[in-house]
Amino acid sequence: MTYSVKELYFTLQGEGANAGRPAVLLRFAGCNLWTGREQDRARAVCRFCDTDFFGTDGTGGGKFRTAGELASSVRETWPRDLTPIPPLHSVERGDVEMRPFVVCTGGEPLLQLDAPLIDALHRDGFEIAVESNGTIPALPGIDWLCVSPKADASLVQQSGDELKLVYPQERGAPERYAALDFRHFFLQPMDGPDLSRNTALAERYCLEHPQWRLSLQMHKLVGLR
Repeated sequence: MTYSVKELYFTLQGEGANAGRPAVLLRFAGCNLWTGREQDRARAVCRFCDTDFFGTDGTGGGKFRTAGELASSVRETWPRDLTPIPPLHSVERGDVEMRPFVVCTGGEPLLQLDAPLIDALHRDGFEIAVESNGTIPALPGIDWLCVSPKADASLVQQSGDELKLVYPQERGAPERYAALDFRHFFLQPMDGPDLSRNTALAERYCLEHPQWRLSLQMHKLVGLR
């Protein structure tokens, strides 16, 4: 298959349980909850998205004809002289192996991420993280799965490593998701003109419900891409 990639670059993971970890960010183009066009936002299932995933014109973006071609570009994006930081869950398992890290996001990465690409990235030594809206079942072989549910979309994937809920969402109260099978639960304040208010609401909820932790978008706070 041909993979459509909006952008591909080296950075620090900006949010969630792996925040601060060096990573190759692989942003796939396209989503099943919004076209990415502003003129369609009012009719979208997810109307608060703050990410540009439309097209293939970003840094490192383009069309990749094979899994091997895309995996090769991911490998070339990881600095050759960098010593990767061991992931927290590997340390907890007693596994001290250190691997480079790729975060597959979008849009919705599971529209394109497939078994051949997972295999190709693993052959190149990468640990694979996926950030999904949870409307598509996750494939075997994903090393770290973050699901960010949208209140007006069906949540098909109800287990994983990390549930990251943009907060607040009408009809998307945290209680709706608290019993699902995830290791970590995060509230992430909804960006936009009400960010300060939303941050205060999320902070208060986390203080009152210790199952949940506050996730801030570090990349925006410190000016990372």
